[in-house]
Amino acid sequence: MSLAGKTILMSGGSRGIGLAIALRAAADGANVAIIAKTSDPHPKLEGTIHTAAEEIRAAGGNALPIHGDVRNDEDIARAIELTVAEFGGIDIVINNASVIDLSGSIDLAEKKYDLMQDVNVRGTFMLSRAAIPYLKQAENPHILSLSPPLNLTPKWLGAHTGYTLAKYGMTMVTLGLAAEFADDGIAANAIWPETTVATAAVQFVLGGDDMMRTSRTVEVCSDAAYAVLTQPSREYTGRTVVMEDVLREQGVTDFSKYAAVPGTPDSELYPDIFLDLD
Repeated sequence: MSLAGKTILMSGGSRGIGLAIALRAAADGANVAIIAKTSDPHPKLEGTIHTAAEEIRAAGGNALPIHGDVRNDEDIARAIELTVAEFGGIDIVINNASVIDLSGSIDLAEKKYDLMQDVNVRGTFMLSRAAIPYLKQAENPHILSLSPPLNLTPKWLGAHTGYTLAKYGMTMVTLGLAAEFADDGIAANAIWPETTVATAAVQFVLGGDDMMRTSRTVEVCSDAAYAVLTQPSREYTGRTVVMEDVLREQGVTDFSKYAAVPGTPDSELYPDIFLDLD
């Protein structure tokens, strides 16, 4: 199955994992609409919705940059309207927009707690819900969220409670939609990387250059997302999967090409949060 001619509506996507997923879909000739706040260049981070659109077109796809905020219901409605007007429908929703703050409960600012809930949980719910009428009309509709399996061990519940709630909330929304709209054939799945991924969030929030060197590239995410989005929606749904496991199911055994620093053995890569790996 290919994503040629499919229309994707993605939150975020100006850079990092979201952009990588968009570019992989664009290689098939997909239409990608991106709703994000990054209309103007960031002083420290590369990429805007406009530069992302240029890259998507160069990769072989069609692009629609939409300046908007998933916290704003009017922006979501406008994104749906513009996407349908431009491409004729919506086949896939990707909930990529996310806010991270690993502060402990005492140190976490109230505004940051609210921001994580609004973007991660509410944004995922509202954007997905708004697209449901069009997903019901699609041939192979998918909702895909970049969120982790629900690991309820004390290690992760107590590591950064505010952020854990927000990311698990994304997953809960996704699993709920999978159950609620199963009869309509709408797949909803959550995917999460086995190791940290070399993105700006990892560099600035988790551990600087050292963490970047022990991470995998964004291509491990885009390849895994592509594998999920090309599955039959009535059969592959309601799952929380690790990206590398998805690729292993596709027959991938050598992950060396995904090392951010070529030659770094898998044993030296940093495991991502929320996972209990051997």
